[in-house]
Order: sequence, then structure tokens, then C-alpha cells
Amino acid sequence: MTENPKPSGPTILERFENRTPTRRYWVEFTCPEFTCVCPRSGFPDFATLYIKYIPKHWCVELKSLKLYIGHFRNQGVFHEDVVNIVLDDLVKLLDPWEIEVVGDFNVRGNIKTIVRARHETK
Repeated sequence: MTENPKPSGPTILERFENRTPTRRYWVEFTCPEFTCVCPRSGFPDFATLYIKYIPKHWCVELKSLKLYIGHFRNQGVFHEDVVNIVLDDLVKLLDPWEIEVVGDFNVRGNIKTIVRARHETK
């Protein structure tokens, strides 16, 4: 494995070389058990995170992604920030052609929140 850029979280994301760089293809992950804590109320927030990207030179290693996602469990963080932090960390790690992170948060206080952030390499 190669040296990895350091993510925002305490868990180091790992990557491996894209073995099919001759073709652009999508890699998609669903993380249905995402949890964090509302920084205002202290109540838990639950969401499904959807991550999809077109790798350029690197792919994310799944166990490291699982541990990275899990590190948010006890963190006080707003919905919008979660999605943008995950996106920034993955862009830093992978430098993909294209990536999108969607946070589909469970209803709380009669409000459903979906946050979507994208990055594209020109």
C-alpha cells in the first residue's frame, strides 16, 4: 500500500491502486447504519450515507471506510458538515474523476433532511 493523505477523523482511510484505469466506472457504497450526535440537542442522529465515485488512480479500502464512518458515532456534528467532511476526506485520499456523497437522515422533529455534495475533476 502507498502512503495515504490524513483524513479529518481519527481513523486513517486507506486506498489501493485502481487496476482498471483504462475505463471510467462507478463504485457505489451504501452505509445504512450511520450515526452521529446533534451538537445542539445532544440527541443521536441516524442516516444512510450513499457514496459513489469514479476512480482515477485510487480506490478506497472498505474496512478503512467502515472504521472511518464509525468514528462519527459519538461526534457532535451537523448534517451538512458530515456530508462535506466525508466528501473532502475522500477527495483528498482518492482524487477521483467524480464523487458524490449523500446523507439521507432519519426524520427528527417532523423534518426529513437529505444533504448532497459533489466534486468533479475537470
